[in-house]
Amino acid sequence: MSTVDISYLEQIRSLLHDQGAAEALRELAGELQPYDLSELLTKLEDEEQLLFLAALPPAIAAETLEYFDPVEQYHFLDHLDPEVAARILNLMPSDAVVELFTALHPRQTEQLFALLEEPFHEQIRNQMSYPENSAGSLASVDYIAARRWWTVEQTLSHMRKVQATAELFNYVYVLGPLGELVGVISLRQLILADPDTRLDEIMVQKLITVPAELDQEQAARLVANYDLIALPVISSTGKMVGILTVDDVVDVIEEEATEDIHLLGGSGPVETPYFKTSLATFFRKRFVWLLLLFVAQAFTGNILRHYEGLLAQVVALSFFIPLLTGTAGNAGTQTSTMVIRALSMGEIRAGDFLKVIWRELRLGLALALPMAAITFLRALLLGSSTYMGFTVATTILVTITVSSTIGAIMPIVGKKLNIDPAVFSSPMITTVMDSLGLIIYFQFARLILGF
Repeated sequence: MSTVDISYLEQIRSLLHDQGAAEALRELAGELQPYDLSELLTKLEDEEQLLFLAALPPAIAAETLEYFDPVEQYHFLDHLDPEVAARILNLMPSDAVVELFTALHPRQTEQLFALLEEPFHEQIRNQMSYPENSAGSLASVDYIAARRWWTVEQTLSHMRKVQATAELFNYVYVLGPLGELVGVISLRQLILADPDTRLDEIMVQKLITVPAELDQEQAARLVANYDLIALPVISSTGKMVGILTVDDVVDVIEEEATEDIHLLGGSGPVETPYFKTSLATFFRKRFVWLLLLFVAQAFTGNILRHYEGLLAQVVALSFFIPLLTGTAGNAGTQTSTMVIRALSMGEIRAGDFLKVIWRELRLGLALALPMAAITFLRALLLGSSTYMGFTVATTILVTITVSSTIGAIMPIVGKKLNIDPAVFSSPMITTVMDSLGLIIYFQFARLILGF
């Protein structure tokens, strides 16, 4: 924490214990952003946290709570005075409320549901009916809607009434008689238009929308591709469900990237921050993958045992095993990482299977040729025979090419089978190539060395 933050913390603590300092406390809080307030809140004692949240304007308190995970949000709301908690909860964005409710025990959810104002009940329940991690579950209903037959003046008057609860003020979404989305108008268009003009005369009808059932990662990619600050989410009947905003997209990208990083490292994804995750959770997430890779790696020992006689005849073969298996694994990891990234960005589709295989096969061979030459020279420098050098070099040539190809195949197959491509992680590719690389190595040794 910076010295400025420490100064604010001391002032807040002083004002919290002064019953007549409520106004001064609100003014002080007004100097800070909600993120800063959330950071300060974590430094206060439990009782001080509740006093501080209750003293904040409800809208600011609602924004501040968004920086905490659902369990912490529930803790604050549950311990605040019910009236204060209700005011804060009703000012939180609908997508944040849905995320909170879906993370809690059903009994806790019902408890908080009772604090919601009646108009929000149906909206929140509708959003909670969509699959987890879908665009519908992530959408916010705090947008400004207008009817197509309204005039510009009527729309601006409506905007003045609802501006306090709207999350996004830049666009007005134009709806038909049954709530179907028929157009969109920017704030700039409204300001410049004649007050008596009907919305259906000036609205943009060529819309970019996203189905409510679409996966959140694909929806987030659409927002990024079209460089939008919000994207309308619609139901299967064309009705407006809500909007997906840029801040939602940032959260989705961070969540998906975190999951992929964990999987690429050979560990189950962990959703909570590092220091807030228990050792038991880390153990459970990592042990299963470690055990799986251990079992897979055990095949390597069986392969070595099978070729035990060959190793006994030519001890020098064992000197090159770490080099061969390690290089092959690294080549496969490079390829799979690039392909997984391209898949997640939509640059590669399942239909590009053969095109990607052909590309990576050629690239793998191009990388393997100079590596094979270097390996041959290294074998000679270590005093090995020319035949031994050819054995090691040929193995490198084949294993790098094969590993690059497998590294391209596995993520695409996973995508086709609706399995997260990151599941085919670096440790998995490495483990597969350890076994396959040894088989290739010993078969070439038998062929070239004449055993």
